[in-house]
Amino acid sequence: MTSIHDTAHDVLLTEAQAADFLSLSMRTLQAWRVRGGGPLFVRCGRAVRYRLRDVLAWIDAKTVTSTTEADAREAGR
Repeated sequence: MTSIHDTAHDVLLTEAQAADFLSLSMRTLQAWRVRGGGPLFVRCGRAVRYRLRDVLAWIDAKTVTSTTEADAREAGR
């Protein structure tokens, strides 16, 4: 059975909403879609959408405890 909590995380954000949620510019999200490295996204025809669940997972994957850990992750790309 799907809970309301699960459904809320499946909501699709526009590019502007995702950028606002992440406190980033839309240009940054656009660059990440070309290069990779950003949250997963969904193509709906020409429109781009971000599932809230994927944005939250991307944030979790980027969470570190120190700059040393962040640098090690960057070096290990």
